Amino acid sequence: MHVNQWLEAIPPLLVYLLVAGAVGIESLGIPIPGEIVLISAALLAAEHTIPVSPVWIAVSASAAAIIGDSIGFVIGRKWGEPLFEWLGRKFPSHFGPAHVAYAEKIFSRWGVLAVFFGRFIALLRIFAGPLSGALGMPYPRFLAANAAGGICWATGLTVAIYYLGEVADKWFSRFSWIALVVAVVFGLGVGLVIRRRTNKAAQAHHAGTTEASRR
Repeated sequence: MHVNQWLEAIPPLLVYLLVAGAVGIESLGIPIPGEIVLISAALLAAEHTIPVSPVWIAVSASAAAIIGDSIGFVIGRKWGEPLFEWLGRKFPSHFGPAHVAYAEKIFSRWGVLAVFFGRFIALLRIFAGPLSGALGMPYPRFLAANAAGGICWATGLTVAIYYLGEVADKWFSRFSWIALVVAVVFGLGVGLVIRRRTNKAAQAHHAGTTEASRR
């Protein structure tokens, strides 16, 4: 079966639900690639193979980000430090002591700005809800920053990828799947670079804190 025929069999509602599910679960604090799912859906909309609307993709991702972060906030407020200890055992590459300490420093210093801009950074995105709740940030302030960040992130990313996909589709009209693969790989590459730099910053902060405590 041709790729386009396979894509045509996907119900649009399923695409919206997959986007909402992936973004919502990631926003809860569970490290899954919600951003990659959103990028893939926006590219699928640009393909025009199935009637997927970029508007509804952005709406689905925005709503899921706001709701997921809010649930994560409540979970963090209720369980706090024990939650991060449990997550550190389950997901040490994301919630290790260095990552938690680094994220806590950023959120303690920048407050709602960290919530807003953290939506655009993979490591901070999974911390936003639970850590804000654990640090006792007032929920109205968190909700305002969370909603603004979620809408800007979801809408901006959807629009950018959608129009880039349309441009790529004109160049790869007969082999449009190539553009899809290239764009997804590029998105993964950028995400990995940002994650590595953030991990290095977290490790450096942890090493500095450990050295200071020894003194």
